[in-house]
Parts: sequence; structure tokens; C-alpha cells
Amino acid sequence: MSPAPAAIAFENVTYGDGAAPVLNGVSLAVRQREFLAIVGPSGAGKTTLLRLINRLADPGSGTVRVHGEDVQTADAIALRRRIGYVFQSIGLFPHMTVAENIAITPKLLGWDGARIAARVDELLALVRLGDGRLRERFPSELSGGEGQRVGLARALAAEPAIMLMDEPFGALDPLTRDGLGEDYRRLHTELGLTTVMITHDMLEALLLADRVAVLHGGRIVADGSPQALMHETQHDYVRELMAAPRRQAERFRALERK
Repeated sequence: MSPAPAAIAFENVTYGDGAAPVLNGVSLAVRQREFLAIVGPSGAGKTTLLRLINRLADPGSGTVRVHGEDVQTADAIALRRRIGYVFQSIGLFPHMTVAENIAITPKLLGWDGARIAARVDELLALVRLGDGRLRERFPSELSGGEGQRVGLARALAAEPAIMLMDEPFGALDPLTRDGLGEDYRRLHTELGLTTVMITHDMLEALLLADRVAVLHGGRIVADGSPQALMHETQHDYVRELMAAPRRQAERFRALERK
């Protein structure tokens, strides 16, 4: 069986000026329906990588393609409307209800009212907010986990094939973070999405993603399945990343034995 075609492709992409650009000759392909996690230190260029996909930033050199199309030739607004984007700060509009926030992109695309209302109900159920009690609430009335679920529903509203996620669960408490991560992984599979997620949490990347890419010094220094990265020994930074979840597991086992 031939591999799935690339939904997103970076071809020798550089971003930033000077001797140490933020991204330096990055080549990376994300297959359709794949869940890719990108990890690396602060300032490594992870968010920049996401922003290049939907033209919130433009590369200095190289090419970024979405479904084979060079994004530099695409209409930026149309491109963004077909790509979902979820980030840590959520960014819900405070003067709009939950339902109105979710409906923003479908309205911009000219969907009729009945279709929008049905989509809002469908999405509230998908993200486990489907009993109707939150539909007319405002963002200030939501918990952090509820707000992030609404942000996820809004990103999915126009039925995107691609989802970009920048530390989407980082501000949540551990239980909410774990539950929402599992729920998103389920949605990724059920909806046939292509997902690129930025995270600082190596364990989260290993448990949720099909594949993990490590960005360091403006370059991809490791790229493979979670299982492959667990045995990666070529790069010092990757070994350090993998040591952290191992130490946590060892400490937990030591506590259990006491």
C-alpha cells in the first residue's frame, strides 16, 4: 500500500534573518490523517512553523504547501478559513455567546441559519458540551476546560481537514488536560483530521501523536514514531527530552513500592 499523500509539506524552509534564523532549511511532510506533535525548547520556532502553514507568517525562502498548493499563491483568508487553529489562550470573543463564537466561520462562509444551528449542536455534542446549558453563556461564565472545548468546537466549525494546535491544553489542570487530550485524539481519528500540535510536554506528545518531530536550533533534529524516539540516541537534546518522562515513571514506581 502506498503512503498517504502529504497534506502539509515544508520544502527547505528558512525564516528569519542573520546568522541564526528561527528556522533553517526545514523540510517536513505531514501525511493526510496523521497526528504530528512538534516539540522543542522555547524559541525553537515551533509556533512560527504553524504560522507558516496558514500564512500568518511568510518564509524567507523555501516553499510551504497545503494539499499540494504553494501557500504563497493561495488567498490567505480562504486558506485560513479551511484550516482549524486552536491555541492556549483560546481567544473566544467575550461579547459573543458560546453558540455565536462557534458560528463565526460558518457565517463568514455564507452558511444558512438552519445549517449553522445544526452544526453548533453537533459540535457541542462532539466536544462533550452537548446538554445545551452552555449554548447561551458568555466566555467569562465558562471554566478553563469548557472554554478550551468551545475553542476546539469553533476551530472545527467549518469542517476543516487540517487542525493546527499551539499548546492547546497547556493552561489546564492535569485531569482536564488529560481528558481533553484523549477526547481530541478520538475526534482526530473519527473525523479523519490531519493534526499538527505544538507542545512542551514530551509525555503528551508520545501518548497522543502518531509521530513526533523535535525542533532544535532551527532544524528538525529527530522525526519518527513515539516508539522510535524512545530509542533515539544520536542527538543530546533528544536524549534529554526522553529522559524526563522516564525519570517521572521511575519516581512514580518508587512511590508505589513504598
